[in-house]
Amino acid sequence: MLQHKQLLGKFRLESTLLLETGMHIGGGGEKLDIGGLDKAVVRDPITQFPYLPGSSIKGKLRSILERFHNKPLNRAGGSNTYRYESDDLVDGYSEINQQPICYQGALTCPISRLFGSTGGSNFWVETSRAQAEGLERVESNGSFVTRPINGVVHSLVKKGRNSPARLIVRDCHLISESAEQLKRVDTGLYMTEWKFENGIDRVTAAANPRQVERVPRGAKFKFELVYTVEADGDRADNVTQAIEDLQNIAIGLSLLEDDALGGHGSRGYGKVRFENFKCFWRDLEQYRRITEDGVDFRAPILEPDDTSALLKNFGTLSDRIQQKKLTGETK
Repeated sequence: MLQHKQLLGKFRLESTLLLETGMHIGGGGEKLDIGGLDKAVVRDPITQFPYLPGSSIKGKLRSILERFHNKPLNRAGGSNTYRYESDDLVDGYSEINQQPICYQGALTCPISRLFGSTGGSNFWVETSRAQAEGLERVESNGSFVTRPINGVVHSLVKKGRNSPARLIVRDCHLISESAEQLKRVDTGLYMTEWKFENGIDRVTAAANPRQVERVPRGAKFKFELVYTVEADGDRADNVTQAIEDLQNIAIGLSLLEDDALGGHGSRGYGKVRFENFKCFWRDLEQYRRITEDGVDFRAPILEPDDTSALLKNFGTLSDRIQQKKLTGETK
């Protein structure tokens, strides 16, 4: 019988995201006015304050961690591009230009476990496993389509299964002090700056001027992500999975500081730094008692100053979470 995976708790990480260089994350819908901006930043429609979409940050973290884990580009995308995806919950092979490309099933893939995965189509799974998992296989002339891959018979599967993301990344809004500071910026734009650039063709020397809107360096945003801890298979593995995922998040944030967020990173845009972390954990029993008088579970379990301290103190964070009896047992 199909059922939801058992919820064990929520881990929340808060931090301040500081811009060390100007940042551009486009909002779309730019107007082609004479003398106007070529690229405008995304803004909150209510306040008109610039903000950082959680989707942009989450996508960047996924891209960074896929490269960190050396994941193959196993699925074709649009415009002749390729990406990594777990085509099913179990291990298998996609096919590009008739060559099998292996992928790790979403049940064990650290990328898909964090960021989710959409099941693919027409991929290869070991025949014995496809039968055991009840996967719908492709038929031709009254028999299933099979092929040997690395000496093992695989079946062509019609459609894979999705895996929901465990990680939520919130939209990042300006902290109040930073918003007040940006309101006083006198650039002719509201709370942002013009960045005038002039691309020069290296062959013809023709100029291509452009004007980009950026959020100025020094702006600070409230950063928050939530990781859902759930029972998955053997309950003894729940702590191991959670710790591995949280460590990958910490590594991703550290790598992001040495990369760039938003557009035009190779030209100096989008250098960020995370500071003043607060880590929170709340299990099911705490949620049950949340309405009791005098019960306060808002105190952080760890408060590293920066990503370096977060990584150095990761053992402490692991111990704190394990102390919370993350076993998947219900009361």
